[in-house]
Amino acid sequence: MKTIKGPAVFLAQFAGDNAPFNSLDGMCKWAADLGYKGIQIPTWEPSLIDVEKAAESQTYCDELKGKVASYGLEITELSTHLQGQLVAVNPAYDTMFDGFAPEHVRNNPKARTAWAIDFVKKSGTASGRLGLKAHATFSGALMWHTMYPWPQRPNGLVEMGFKELADRWIPILNHFDEHGVDVCYELHPGEDLHDGITFERFLEATNNHKRANIIYDPSHFVLQQLDYLTFIDYYHERIKAFHVKDAEFNPTGKQGVYGGYANWKDRAGRFRSLGDGQVDFKGIFSKLTKYECDVWAVMEWECCVKSSEQGAREGAPFIQEHIIEAAERSFDDFAGDDVDEAQLKNILGL
Repeated sequence: MKTIKGPAVFLAQFAGDNAPFNSLDGMCKWAADLGYKGIQIPTWEPSLIDVEKAAESQTYCDELKGKVASYGLEITELSTHLQGQLVAVNPAYDTMFDGFAPEHVRNNPKARTAWAIDFVKKSGTASGRLGLKAHATFSGALMWHTMYPWPQRPNGLVEMGFKELADRWIPILNHFDEHGVDVCYELHPGEDLHDGITFERFLEATNNHKRANIIYDPSHFVLQQLDYLTFIDYYHERIKAFHVKDAEFNPTGKQGVYGGYANWKDRAGRFRSLGDGQVDFKGIFSKLTKYECDVWAVMEWECCVKSSEQGAREGAPFIQEHIIEAAERSFDDFAGDDVDEAQLKNILGL
């Protein structure tokens, strides 16, 4: 079995305009001082990485890796969650998602999609140059506005939607394959890929592309009321990345999964700091270790109650306590491995 690597931290929720969160050096020192061993880098933060340069220059990538390593850290994955979102945007969301795109492609959906596809591909090139094996992203969504079947969906809509989504992603998946990197989709409400069934539909549409994989995040499954432990039994071969993120779901007589348009702190389903929610992390780490999932345990912090400072301090020891040192031999190996055919026949009475 494999021991899960970690603890690591996704820098997206902490990056900002003030030191130490406004530079790669500052964030590396901050993370290392808190006990993290890896960092997941959001590609939309120019203070942390220049993806254009990383896609073109091995020297730049070597220097970037060296800088991170000088703090005793590794890069776990690059993330294109925001750019991946823009690979597929339904017109209903054009205005709200335009803010994720550079100004020169705003108010131009076709140009925005082309830019997003190109950027994600460049991130695949950069990942390969950095020696990474996995990449974190979103699928985008053409069909999310039809998630609840009212008004009724016309026949063929879902099939057409997944075909179009696959047509946009297959060239990206092929590009990542050329660089030996898995594309790991975070299955997330708001994305066309948000649970096991939608992931299976996407796999079918991409002819089971070997680079189409999963970043496992149980928090989104808690909010959907999905069995996140059995999910691992079904999809462990496709789990290539791992967000350690907690959540809780406390329905009332007034609200449930959909949340009544409430703010995060007032919703039945809320993301929480590690250890403050309902996620069975012991069960998760046990299953991921059992199935030999070769992943980094990366904390993604999002909590509407606890401060980010406290969440970051508590995250590294929480993950470290849950990492299982995989057994190298069975507890009952004392009998030995040699096969004695005569003895076996004697036991069986043959």
